[in-house]
Amino acid sequence: MSRIRAAYYDPEGSRYGIPTFWWRGAPACYATRRQLRDRGLRPAGQPVAAQILWRGVGGTRVAYLYRLDLARPKRTATARQRAAIDRALLARRTCPICRRVRPYYIRRSLGECLDCNEGR
Repeated sequence: MSRIRAAYYDPEGSRYGIPTFWWRGAPACYATRRQLRDRGLRPAGQPVAAQILWRGVGGTRVAYLYRLDLARPKRTATARQRAAIDRALLARRTCPICRRVRPYYIRRSLGECLDCNEGR
């Protein structure tokens, strides 16, 4: 075990407060948020169970780990929620000046589509 890995290896949590592992050194019973999402799971309110530490750009980097046995399936939006989201996204593409639906989201700093902004 190299010195860098040994500095970040604390499976009991006595040094860092929670179990700590080096890069790619965590047991299979832990997963990051992104790994949970790829499996169709979510942390479901559980606290951080462990962490991974490694040396990266700008200093020591950290990735928090959650227990797989406490993770729950991801929630899906209902049909009414999806419809509300679709209406909200349509409103972001509709110009309040010319009332045209644009293929892009209208910038909030402009408050109008690019064509209406160019006309001024």
